Amino acid sequence: MPEFETHEHDVLVIGAGGAGLRAAIEASAAGVSVGVVTKSLLGKAHTVMAEGGIAAAMANVDDRDNWKVHFADTMRGGQYLNNPRMAQLHAQEAPARVKELEAWGALFDRTSDGRILQRNFGGHKYPRLAHVGDRTGLEMIRTLQDHGIHRGIDVHMECTIITLLKDGERVAGAFGYDRERGRFKLFHAKAVVLATGGIGRAYQITSNSWEYTGDGHSLAFHAGADLLDMEFVQFHPTGMVWPPSVRGVLVTEAVRGEGGVLLNKDGRRFLFDDIPPLYKNQTADNPEEGWRYTQGDKDARRPPELLTRDHVARCIVREIREGRGSPHGGIFLDISWIKEKLPNSAEHIKRKLPSMYHQFKQLADIDITKEPMEIGPTTHYMMGGVRVDGDTQMSSVPGLFAAGECAAGLHGANRLGGNSLSDLLVFGKRAGENAARFAKEHGATQINSAEAQAAARRAVEPFERASGEGPYQVQSDLQTMMQTHVGIVRREEELQKALEEIAKLRARAGQASVGGNREYNPGWHTALDLENLLTVSEAIARSALDRKESRGAHFRDDFPSKDEAFAKANTLVRKGLDGAMQVTRVPAQEMPAELKQIIEEMK
Repeated sequence: MPEFETHEHDVLVIGAGGAGLRAAIEASAAGVSVGVVTKSLLGKAHTVMAEGGIAAAMANVDDRDNWKVHFADTMRGGQYLNNPRMAQLHAQEAPARVKELEAWGALFDRTSDGRILQRNFGGHKYPRLAHVGDRTGLEMIRTLQDHGIHRGIDVHMECTIITLLKDGERVAGAFGYDRERGRFKLFHAKAVVLATGGIGRAYQITSNSWEYTGDGHSLAFHAGADLLDMEFVQFHPTGMVWPPSVRGVLVTEAVRGEGGVLLNKDGRRFLFDDIPPLYKNQTADNPEEGWRYTQGDKDARRPPELLTRDHVARCIVREIREGRGSPHGGIFLDISWIKEKLPNSAEHIKRKLPSMYHQFKQLADIDITKEPMEIGPTTHYMMGGVRVDGDTQMSSVPGLFAAGECAAGLHGANRLGGNSLSDLLVFGKRAGENAARFAKEHGATQINSAEAQAAARRAVEPFERASGEGPYQVQSDLQTMMQTHVGIVRREEELQKALEEIAKLRARAGQASVGGNREYNPGWHTALDLENLLTVSEAIARSALDRKESRGAHFRDDFPSKDEAFAKANTLVRKGLDGAMQVTRVPAQEMPAELKQIIEEMK
């Protein structure tokens, strides 16, 4: 085995999306040496696909908004399974993070008097999303990249981490390989920040990019860290289902925020049939105008298209299952109807939703200013992830931190739109800051070379199997199985079936073979991704089986109601001493009295 290319850093950040870049910037500002490992090229992170905006209670459009309202909205959306400390910090610090981004050069849309413009979004009481048209994530990455690139941060592009290395109980670094040449790389660090994003590629239909194979979740689990709430997978209600060229591609919630309506094949706005009890007695005089959040508060009226994502997704599935769907198994999202109210509606849509207009015009020959889109739910976001401390973002493994989508806590059972981007900024900063502090306060770690050698040997095993099947077929079968048995609507027998299938797929993955050599070999990359995909798939299925109720993004057809036994319990996934996955329930973090009072006031 050749000598490994070795890199030394005080803080190693795995992932270069919004959370990873913000963590790297903060750690570097603290005066420690920082390395960033990214699976793709710098600037190509999945964060660029976040379109709607950054949720922050800046009160630029409605001066009644403040952090307390944002906190209450986030907790209600998460069905109160959120970590209340994280929800508090997020609501309090998001405005400062947005202003910081602006100071670093982000060009936000503006109000008539020059302030950052904010738009409505599902589950938010007031217009709260600071945005750059429908390209907010792209502007965030551009800004963070431009700001961070001059800080002396070492960036290791097109590099995949396959295992974390430990010194006793403490994390000591990571081991991976260069995707281009296949050369192994050893990263020695005093602290590690996981910012690897989500798990969408475990499913057949997803808005997620190819990198989202659950790497951070799996790395943390195998290093001994706890995972939390893995049953809560958000299916965004509006992903394209037709034509095939854009299947799964996300249609941002901003389309509905700007006036888009959901229609079944009969042209009915079916969401008016199922407004939740919370709003039942607060319906506007003219229901077609929407409902009210607060009685007597006519300005807070919202259309039903901006109900929480889990609710909208289930209503869409119901319409499709009951035969009222579109010709290709979806329903219709129509923003072209606003021409009835706006004479210059086409220009308005192009200005407000430039990416949506150009993307679907070029890729699908659909002009959204003239015709509806055919959409359906698509796997979008993982609320569950690495269990972290609310203040520091450190996991149960000393020196191992997590931020963004691969960390759990902020969103509870369901994430509100726009909270993801502010999550990246608020907790990316906190993770970087505390990782740097940990690196300064703790001495150097020792790398066990035998551990790295063993990881390298396991990584090349697919080349040594002469007759195994290809890894692509295993991955495809896993995605189909997860879509079928662990999707939006779940049942016990289907979840049990999923676990049986995962065991079979794991055996097949252990025999998968690849040809050629390590240079430019995507088959090999897929073979190595299988371990992560199987780990997160098992964690999702086991957690979903354990939660025998419906709450937030988790819907059990055999247990359609909420159960008080689960109301204040989070699902914990941990690696047992025998290596098997263990699932237990732990009490949700208790909300302090002052935060309870805020919730009551907001009701």
